[in-house]
Amino acid sequence: MKLRIGIVGCGSISEFRHFPEYLQRSDVEVVSCYDSNRTRSEKMAQLFGVKVAPSMEELVQNPAIDAISDCSPNHQHSVVTTMALQHGKHVLCEKPMALTAELCRAMNATADKAGKLLMIAHNQRLAPAHVKAKAIIQSGELGRVLSFRTTFGHKGPEYWSEEKSNKTWFFSQSSSGFGVAGDIAIHKIDLLRYLLGDEFVDVQATVFVADKKNPDGSPIAVPDNLVSIVRMKGGSYGTLTASWTYYGPEDNSTVLYCEKGIMTIYQDPEFQLRVSKFGGEDVYFKIGEIQTNDKQSNSGIVDAFVEAIHRGGPAPISGVDGLRGIEVVEAIFESSKTGRRVAVGHS
Repeated sequence: MKLRIGIVGCGSISEFRHFPEYLQRSDVEVVSCYDSNRTRSEKMAQLFGVKVAPSMEELVQNPAIDAISDCSPNHQHSVVTTMALQHGKHVLCEKPMALTAELCRAMNATADKAGKLLMIAHNQRLAPAHVKAKAIIQSGELGRVLSFRTTFGHKGPEYWSEEKSNKTWFFSQSSSGFGVAGDIAIHKIDLLRYLLGDEFVDVQATVFVADKKNPDGSPIAVPDNLVSIVRMKGGSYGTLTASWTYYGPEDNSTVLYCEKGIMTIYQDPEFQLRVSKFGGEDVYFKIGEIQTNDKQSNSGIVDAFVEAIHRGGPAPISGVDGLRGIEVVEAIFESSKTGRRVAVGHS
């Protein structure tokens, strides 16, 4: 029997990733969708041949639905995901998991009590060059990662979101919460945990508004840039930057400086991974591009979610992973506010 899916939130992330990735599978049926903006719901229903649910509550309570994709705005994740779990649905929740670590912990407790799978859509773990880079690190051929730098920047969500203007909810403090930190820096936080198999210890960071403006010309209320120095439990240090003001090609690169060489990931447009070994040998890998706002491809996140449900779990990117990312983001904002290095609180 096919897995029956409901999608809450009908913005760009559902249009270009969730809907297409579910519908390419023969073992899945997308039953219905909902968005607080009825026009968006109807657009997705027409594009993908699904029904429009009359309300979010009716969709997540529908006994004919097995699992939910929560593609709602950031501030709604804890509401939608929690309600869906309470009504016996597996949930694929978009990042950031929630707007506070406390809410993340409550969501995880709800998933545990319900006995349902909760997965967070940190798709960078599944990008081919990142998977290969992790395998190389685990092999030990380059030794320990000593330091690193990672960045994610593009021209801003107003060019990607459904609104296609600076009226986007991404610029709203109440809806977005973290600005660029919750939108794209969170991806790199999770990626570092994945690649290094390690946890953040502390951060020194600055978040700021460099350029983005509201329709009235005032600076937006959330940061459009983030610059940080981070320390990992295993002893490596590095920089993590994120920006909505890279007004040119998207940058989604990571460089790992190891004892026996350097790995450069998603920096060269032709070779997604380059390994430069100590002594001069360079190995180039052409193993698949990473998704960009302007060039979509299968992220693998829906496949991983569906397959985890079929095998009875666990989620490959868990609610605990989502929580760890938010703990780092909270430390970043505290550091920016106080001007001090701030410890990342694990629980």
